[in-house]
Amino acid sequence: MRAILCKSHGPPENLVLEEIPAPIAADNEAVVEVYAASLNFPDGLQIQGKYQFQPPMPFTPGSEVGGVIKSVGAGLTGFAEGDRVMATPGIGGLAEKVVVKADGLRKIPDRMDFRTAAGFAMIYTTSYYALKQRANLQPGETLLVLGASGGVGLAAVELGKLMGARVIAAASSDEKLKFVNRLQPDALINYGDGELKEKVKALTNDRGADVIYDPVGGDLFDQCCRCINWNGRLLVIGFTSGRIPEYKANLALLKGSSMVGVFLGRFRKEEPQQYEKNFQELLSMYEQGKLRPIVTESFPMEDFVAAFNVFTERRVMGKVTLEIKAE
Repeated sequence: MRAILCKSHGPPENLVLEEIPAPIAADNEAVVEVYAASLNFPDGLQIQGKYQFQPPMPFTPGSEVGGVIKSVGAGLTGFAEGDRVMATPGIGGLAEKVVVKADGLRKIPDRMDFRTAAGFAMIYTTSYYALKQRANLQPGETLLVLGASGGVGLAAVELGKLMGARVIAAASSDEKLKFVNRLQPDALINYGDGELKEKVKALTNDRGADVIYDPVGGDLFDQCCRCINWNGRLLVIGFTSGRIPEYKANLALLKGSSMVGVFLGRFRKEEPQQYEKNFQELLSMYEQGKLRPIVTESFPMEDFVAAFNVFTERRVMGKVTLEIKAE
């Protein structure tokens, strides 16, 4: 089978597309034939050697896919050859086939295509966990979403509206905000000029946001600490800006606010029943038409460099996928 391999850390241009042996399912595993694979910001970090979890070389990146089960290992129940699934293998997804453990498999609704399936799991489970468990977001509260045009940001805007919050979507350009506006946030902020704090205060009668969803970090995080409401919760999602910021304890004291970490992988490991409950609630929302995942760019497998560079050049709007096999 063909797979995209990382043999040395560096830019996407270092990756290669090669033939490797097809995987075989062990106990409680399935082999999934991949139709579409999603790209995420951490994939770009991983190929550069900058992610917190680094697999041994060589490795195939890719943490989520949509496809069809081709074979099942002993002991796997609830799934069979031919099932259409979304799968989160953790690694190895940018290939024609990938092995997935039982807890990384979900059957997909009949009307969900493979591109949507490939990009559903991580963004929605991350943002729902952030807003539901970590922020305890309440109806009527003001939610500020940074990086609102990216995958997790869009999901946070969409879920925040469903949860009854007043949502302020913030992004770095008018083009990105125009894209986000299809989800009908209550207000928009362009922070491309580096100014965020005063714009948030102006939209909140100087009170600040109750919950801030921050996948960006860097200088914007510093401003978030100063435009958060009393009892506010600042959600740390990631650091797409490249700089990991520091939280000033005096600001937490003065604002009565909290910095709250959001690490989906640890949540999934420590609280698997809650993770599964969240996932089923999200799938139910999709089947009811309440969630509308947006895949904006889809590249042929051979164009993997261009797909990765959407992230390195910070042009992401919605989800980016690779087409591994035509539907």
